[in-house]
Amino acid sequence: MKYPPLTDREEELMQMLWKYGPKPVRELVELYPDPKPHFNTVSTNIRNLEAKGYVTHTAERGAFRYAPVAPIEEIRSRSLSSVIRGYFSGSYLGAVSSLVEEEKISVDELRDLIDLVEKKQQKQ
Repeated sequence: MKYPPLTDREEELMQMLWKYGPKPVRELVELYPDPKPHFNTVSTNIRNLEAKGYVTHTAERGAFRYAPVAPIEEIRSRSLSSVIRGYFSGSYLGAVSSLVEEEKISVDELRDLIDLVEKKQQKQ
């Protein structure tokens, strides 16, 4: 399914739902650090997510419990591709080079990455 873009607040809610599972709005509000957003703000954002097809709800004890429908892998892949296109001219090598330059990735992690690529190529 093609999902519309997320706002920063919607993405934050999706991250919570993917990490903690289905929750009513009240419990989602409690997951935020202080100062917590207002209940109505979170409620509006979660309804927007439902309208966009990212979440669904079930009625439970007089409240709606919201659950993610959109798979995190699909959204992660799309978001990463968007960052690579927008900031690295579509070059995944440029993105990894940037991580190296900024010392955000270690030599051991790079070796693990090379091993992963080699194993993937051997399977093909």
